Amino acid sequence: MKLIFGIIIFLVLGIMIYLFTLAYISKSKPAPGLLSDLLSKCPPTPNCVCSEFKADNLHYIDPIHYAENQSSVVFKKIKNTLQSMNGKIISENETYIAATFTSSIFGFVDDFEVRLDKEQRIIHIRSASRVGRGDMNANNKRATEFENKLERALK
Repeated sequence: MKLIFGIIIFLVLGIMIYLFTLAYISKSKPAPGLLSDLLSKCPPTPNCVCSEFKADNLHYIDPIHYAENQSSVVFKKIKNTLQSMNGKIISENETYIAATFTSSIFGFVDDFEVRLDKEQRIIHIRSASRVGRGDMNANNKRATEFENKLERALK
């Protein structure tokens, strides 16, 4: 009985150390940024969503469209929406914002990137975990929450 209990404690500690190590690694990685003026493609893992590449069936989500009369305020509303969701903006220029979200339990860092296509009046988004494979659908939920809040803000 003591042996089984010892093995269980050892396994739990090993898993905890592994998760804290992954969280530490996620904090040290940078956001992918733009590549050829587009958001980065998602890795083959299921812990990423992106509106930039329609052919990527596993990761594709619809972009957000906005009206022409919203062009002057859309960027500010994007920033306000990210901040209202507890996103930390780490980089921005006139058409791109990179933010991070940190999980409450282990401190995993996820990237959330927004690219504004002013000509097409489209907001492209990418939400991805920096490490691991699974995310319990957190990135898809975050992207949906962002879309819903932004659309309410733009009304």
